[in-house]
Amino acid sequence: MEYDVIIVGGGPAGFAAGIYAARFNLKTLIVIKEIGGALAGSYDVENYMGFKSISGLDLINKFKEQAESLGVTIKYDTVKNIKKIGEFKFQVDEHTAKAVILCTGSTRRKLNIPGEDQFSGKGVSYCATCDAAFFRNKKVCVIGGSDGAGLASLLLSEYANEVYIIYRGPEIHPEPITKTKILRNPKIKIITSTNVKEIYGEKMVKGIVLDKPYQGSPKMELQGLFVEVGATPANELAKQLNAQLNERGKIIVKNDQRTNIKGVYAAGDITTATNEFEQAITACAQGSIAAASCYEDLSNQQTQRY
Repeated sequence: MEYDVIIVGGGPAGFAAGIYAARFNLKTLIVIKEIGGALAGSYDVENYMGFKSISGLDLINKFKEQAESLGVTIKYDTVKNIKKIGEFKFQVDEHTAKAVILCTGSTRRKLNIPGEDQFSGKGVSYCATCDAAFFRNKKVCVIGGSDGAGLASLLLSEYANEVYIIYRGPEIHPEPITKTKILRNPKIKIITSTNVKEIYGEKMVKGIVLDKPYQGSPKMELQGLFVEVGATPANELAKQLNAQLNERGKIIVKNDQRTNIKGVYAAGDITTATNEFEQAITACAQGSIAAASCYEDLSNQQTQRY
């Protein structure tokens, strides 16, 4: 089927692009591998306009409902192949479109240590929102020092008896409000300047090995480990289109979210526009700008035909 624009990605940037594209009366398809992207893993969003507090999954579902109400088609699939086949014409798997907006976000980084793959789904998790409830009355740890790690530890403290934040740096660096909540939470303990060397167990995780002793031993017995060590850009499709990337693998965009490829736009965490401030509200802004740029280019192209 042919569309005016195909948007790849189901996070805030993708849905904002879809909502604005539909309002510009563009026939729009959003292809989603999994709904929500990084936002879906946030259990308590307190910094999005209009909501004092809302879960990331609830917020993204509101975006989805709004997009669908405007006639946007949503397809759950993984885009495998994308290429430019003409002036303002692209092949996206079995579909064609005049333009493409890439909102592919990023993928979670792994620790790449012994036991990680072996116990993935057996005590090792990359989504506290998804799995926290399975660790009721357990002892768990969160690896990382970011706001994501801090929020994960707070969520886990609602279920687990003990939560350890283990960070390689000298001090964790979540948002100040998150850090205050962590320091006030008696269930959460922070271990800094320390790395996890190994995850061990039998059928399930039984513990971890640290690179330095904690309370007299490098071994720590626990039942769950949550990895929050950042993400890498999901730029495979951008590479297929020969979109220009920076040294970190993010898509280079102008202020109007245009890429170096005519008819290709990008928004959200996959782009250089975030300036490391990767928030739902900025992703939505970029998605809407990308849709506006797309509409402008398609309108100009239509005008030039006559």
